[in-house]
Amino acid sequence: MKSDVNKLLKKNQKLNQLDGVKVTSHVQRESGDWHINTIMIEGFDVAFKYNRKKPYRSLEGASVNLTYYPQIEKVAGMDIETMKVVRIRRT
Repeated sequence: MKSDVNKLLKKNQKLNQLDGVKVTSHVQRESGDWHINTIMIEGFDVAFKYNRKKPYRSLEGASVNLTYYPQIEKVAGMDIETMKVVRIRRT
């Protein structure tokens, strides 16, 4: 599993990896056929977002490993920095 993460990180220089971080908040909402998941991580002031086809159990209080990259979203005409999660695993 670790080699998969290393391959991703080598392929895309903007990707970052966090291991064993605690989820402080997890919110899911529907958008068409997708469920948009937003999590907040202890020690970070930015939202981490990912999409799933089906609802997922709550990750609040869980430790996770994340592979992500920064992105800018426009919300109400303002630029907001979020982190786009490409891989998430419970630890």
